[in-house]
Amino acid sequence: MTPFSYFRPRRDLPRLLAAARSELGAVAALMVVAGGLLAFLHVSEEVAEGDTGAFDLAVLKALRLPGDPNSLIGPKWLHVAATDITALGSITVLGLIVLLAVVFLASLRRWSEALVVLAGAGGGVAISQSLKQLFGRERPDLAYRAVEAANPSFPSGHAMLSAVVFLTLGALAARFSDRRRIKALALSSGVLLSVLVGLSRIYLGVHWTSDVLGGWSLGAAWAMACWMAAWAWERKFRPSPNGGGVGGADGGGSFTG
Repeated sequence: MTPFSYFRPRRDLPRLLAAARSELGAVAALMVVAGGLLAFLHVSEEVAEGDTGAFDLAVLKALRLPGDPNSLIGPKWLHVAATDITALGSITVLGLIVLLAVVFLASLRRWSEALVVLAGAGGGVAISQSLKQLFGRERPDLAYRAVEAANPSFPSGHAMLSAVVFLTLGALAARFSDRRRIKALALSSGVLLSVLVGLSRIYLGVHWTSDVLGGWSLGAAWAMACWMAAWAWERKFRPSPNGGGVGGADGGGSFTG
């Protein structure tokens, strides 16, 4: 009797499809990590050589009234909205979000997910601050800045950390639903928030465009690297009792969704 005689489509096909989705998710995450790192290396090289200066300055000037670097284009409400949005990427706000997320996940005994959020955010801060000191890039001139800003400019900490936190939370939130629409909403919300934070930094004149591009690419790479580490850990140490993927049929505590 051939091995195919033991294959029962109604029983085995759903498990095979679930395993395939798990592997595809890991491949997609790996592609994000590789693409993000390559993009960051390219941007950082251009920044170090000073090749982005003309482009960065042109973008800042395009967002100001002609001949008046102190005056932002657009209505007043847009200025206020940008200031509110940029606060979402601050250490204070992101720290509070991370704390609440960790407490929430811990209360559900989702220890691995809580660790991913905590390690991702903490590692993101360490990487961001280390690179800022390494590059030591000056921020745009004070005349262009609509809000206060300190420490070196590259990469943008707001852009990087918002990408890390919001993409990580979006990926985890997608795990709590089997509906594709909910998963897509969770992930797209994380992307949208990180994009808005980065754009607000450029608009308010506290970062060069290349700073934000570097922060986005590295933040996305770090978020997906943390996701992949947790995914690999659970596949190795917490195999499914029924062979249907990490965490069993209900997907509890796993990163395969």
